[in-house]
Amino acid sequence: QVQPVESGGGSVQAGGSLRLSCAVNGYTYSNYCVGWFRRPPGKEREGVAALHLARPNAYYADSVKGRFTISQDNAKTAVYLQIGNLKPGDTAMYYCAAHLGRCLHLQPSGFLYWGQGTQVTVSS
Repeated sequence: QVQPVESGGGSVQAGGSLRLSCAVNGYTYSNYCVGWFRRPPGKEREGVAALHLARPNAYYADSVKGRFTISQDNAKTAVYLQIGNLKPGDTAMYYCAAHLGRCLHLQPSGFLYWGQGTQVTVSS
């Protein structure tokens, strides 16, 4: 089973950018959907982007289109989330998660394997 491990969070000023990394190891076949989620302070966890390790398409929540980019490395062992023009509202714990099969939605309940998260704090 895949074991996501996030890294790359930190404290940045508004307008800056960050690239979060999710190491995805422990699988034999690349039939996994890998997604990024975030939990802002006092709010529910929400999906922001996902991609399938064996397919080229990426999926985004409407709220982050244009500023967030999800990608993977050629070896299919890491999934990245590039965040541009950071806003204080992007402050959250960011999680990487995965499930077997196609990417059909960004509902957290549909993802089985979760990392521990990495904190992103954006100051104005």
